[in-house]
Amino acid sequence: MINVLLNRVNACRECERYLPHGIRPVLQLSSQAKILIAGQAPGRKVHESGIPFNDASGERLRAWMGVDKAVFYDVSQIAILPMGFCYPGTGKTGDLPPRKECAVKWRASLLAAMPNVQFVLVIGKYAQDYHLDSAICGKGATVTDIVAAWRSYLPTAMPLPHPSPRNHIWLKKNSWFESDVLPELKSRINDLLYRET
Repeated sequence: MINVLLNRVNACRECERYLPHGIRPVLQLSSQAKILIAGQAPGRKVHESGIPFNDASGERLRAWMGVDKAVFYDVSQIAILPMGFCYPGTGKTGDLPPRKECAVKWRASLLAAMPNVQFVLVIGKYAQDYHLDSAICGKGATVTDIVAAWRSYLPTAMPLPHPSPRNHIWLKKNSWFESDVLPELKSRINDLLYRET
């Protein structure tokens, strides 16, 4: 079923007229995956390579998770499903937001095709608005508010800021993220990937 869905996603042309760099969906899915990375949208480098998180953001995310590339790209363990599948292009302050059409058209069926997912890393505001209970932090909560409430989303999800190098200032201002959140994230990832079942 998931392969059929992926073929349909790859054939989709719904957003083509809005994508200045063309269609190139970048996602990694398997019905066996235990961990889901719910991100924003591919950046330029990822669009060019066709490999999710194949950039500086990916290096930081793998360090946060405590995994190497071999584990990260093991589709039987880790799925990667951004809110927008194709690179949206660049605006005045960085990459444009993910196109909304992907989530509306594909997200529910793709998530349903991954019944073994036990833990979701929810990266950035667009993914957090879709995946997390807004009642926990209230309407209008910022990424900082949501990430600071990370314990409230356990054991099934953990909100994260974007691992982009542009978030260096945020990480410096919020040192609790490295001291409190990352050890728990690494522990949960390790438990899911390596525990005896």
